[in-house]
Amino acid sequence: MASSSDSWMREYNEALKLSEDINGMISERSKSAVTGPDAQRRASAIRRKITIFSIRLESLQSLLAKLHGKPISEKEMNRRKDMIGNLRSQANQMVNALNMSNLANRDSLLGSEIKPDNTMSQLEQDEGLEKLEETVMSTKHIALAVNEELGLQTRLIDDLDYHVYVTDSRLRRVQKNLAVMNKNMRSGCSCMSMLLSVLGIVGLAVVIYLLVKYL
Repeated sequence: MASSSDSWMREYNEALKLSEDINGMISERSKSAVTGPDAQRRASAIRRKITIFSIRLESLQSLLAKLHGKPISEKEMNRRKDMIGNLRSQANQMVNALNMSNLANRDSLLGSEIKPDNTMSQLEQDEGLEKLEETVMSTKHIALAVNEELGLQTRLIDDLDYHVYVTDSRLRRVQKNLAVMNKNMRSGCSCMSMLLSVLGIVGLAVVIYLLVKYL
């Protein structure tokens, strides 16, 4: 079974490959002479991949935080933090490169014979994509919060199972003591022994009641 550290490296390698794909798409778009709707579609595809890349970075950061305190050296932890930082820098460079490419494409459109209405339509599409990106990021944060809440509920259930197990063990001991007392009483034990036994039963009953009440 792969360790948490191995899972983190697998996630990192996938994010790194995605960044290389995005940079390749941006470079190809910059070199291409395609304009108009085709250029817009390419920009939209790049923007979607950048959004996915940002989500992967957040996931890497979350996984790294969970590795804190586990069998991993401080040096390795700092190295992985730097790796995430480098990917974040790449993400910012991708956004800047895409924005510059969009700006160049708009300038080309304005300098051509394309109608202004078409240009405004493309600008509105860009704004719509930006709003979509914000929605995706918001949904991602909600998903992370739900994941943390599920983790907390799982730990609480584990704790409850443990306390139930402890309480059951104590109940079994009480039942054994009752059996012994019952046997002694049938054998004609002294009044003092009976009194001590009754007091013991009452004491155990109080302990069990408190355990059940406050668990």
